[in-house]
Amino acid sequence: MKPFHLTDPQISRRTSLQAGSVGLLGLGMNHVSALRAAELVSSGVSTSSAKSVIFVFLSGGLTQHDSFDPKPDAPAEIRGEFSPIATRTPGVQICEHLPMLAARSQMWSQIRSLTTPHNEHSQGHTSILTGRTEMPPGYDPVKPLSSDWPSIAAVAGAATTARNHNLPPAVVLPERLVHNTGRVLPGQFGGQMGSRRDPWFIEASPYNPKSYGAFPEYEFHFVRGRETNPNLTFQAPNLSLPQGLSRDRMSHRDQLRELIDRQRGNLERAATTEAFDRHRQAAISLLTDSRVQRAFDVQQADPQLLERYGRNAFGWSLLMARQLVQAGVNLVQVNLGNNETWDTHDNNFPLLRDCLLPPMDRGISALLEDLKAHGMLDDTLIVMLGEMGRTPKVSALNRSPGAKAGRDHWGAVQTVFIAGGGVPGGRVIGASDKNGAYPLSDPQRPENLAATIYHALGIPDTAVWKDDLDRPHQIYYGEPIRF
Repeated sequence: MKPFHLTDPQISRRTSLQAGSVGLLGLGMNHVSALRAAELVSSGVSTSSAKSVIFVFLSGGLTQHDSFDPKPDAPAEIRGEFSPIATRTPGVQICEHLPMLAARSQMWSQIRSLTTPHNEHSQGHTSILTGRTEMPPGYDPVKPLSSDWPSIAAVAGAATTARNHNLPPAVVLPERLVHNTGRVLPGQFGGQMGSRRDPWFIEASPYNPKSYGAFPEYEFHFVRGRETNPNLTFQAPNLSLPQGLSRDRMSHRDQLRELIDRQRGNLERAATTEAFDRHRQAAISLLTDSRVQRAFDVQQADPQLLERYGRNAFGWSLLMARQLVQAGVNLVQVNLGNNETWDTHDNNFPLLRDCLLPPMDRGISALLEDLKAHGMLDDTLIVMLGEMGRTPKVSALNRSPGAKAGRDHWGAVQTVFIAGGGVPGGRVIGASDKNGAYPLSDPQRPENLAATIYHALGIPDTAVWKDDLDRPHQIYYGEPIRF
């Protein structure tokens, strides 16, 4: 099994500190120093009320009609091919292919009126992942820039202190969002905060360019390059110490310096030895703390638990998220699928039915039950959405040979799944109109969603982050959503 890495998106693999088999988890000096950094925010976090957050992101845009906001009374070209089913919440129906969530509707709620003006993927990603509707100055949709707004994960990482100081406050898994063309989607990083505040990316599924969904159990066989790929992997972590090194040896300054010096020739950017010495114990703790090792180990979980989550990338990622939160991480962003997985222009109904909704239904249901069993659900907020919804009208245009109808980009309205963290279950916040095209009541913006996450994390609404010129920047741009 290949070694597991936490990597800085701005530093290539060859420039990471490659100490033995795990490369100190691929940490750059910015990450090592960030382990103990909490000085960025001028107002402290109220830890007595702070909760954890699992932020599930569905890159590509989940269709609201064919998931949580069905329109059974609309014309056929709007309601689509799926039928609604009743949930345990009276009067609330969802898609027939979400039966496990339907049976647990008392544990979750939904917001059916989130809206943005963006119908393009990069803008949608930026808006939702940063919690800002307006695009940043100089915005470039084809690449991240240092002038971008910081992501919610970056803000959470800077504005909170992890409950386990051997772990970062915020983590993104199982990989960065990268299009199969190699284009890295903006909105995921530290942006104006600087690359040192990029969130930590766990490369458990590193850049499988055609992975799309919940491999290996659910793979796409239809169109647009979504074919079976026998080389897809989900890498369980390997957090063992380098061969021949014990904790005592790793703790000895001379031997540790010798280990790092052997790698110095491969570094293009790194801090001085003195800087490493100041933080070496924090890095060593990541390798030797048994709680950290257990948090990253999903393949060795109880077989029955793995079956409940699903033996696929969706299930493994959600299980790892629960374990990381339990170990002390404050915010875990889980990307359920890469390469705009949920972008169902073509074959909308077969893809959702056969490849996407079943593993999501199983994995999220298992996450709810698992958090409840561990006594963590009331203290862990779960938020799930994509960067946009899909068009009300089903498109009959076949863009590829053999393709079937789909739905196109639609930022005007989408549904947000929300649970835990004190949010009462069985609620529906807001509504879309009769065709699922626009908010009918209680419209919500990305700013409100971000504020809801920050509030759950215990970040005060007066908190700010400061740039390199010591200028304050606010964190809240909206009010938390009320339930």
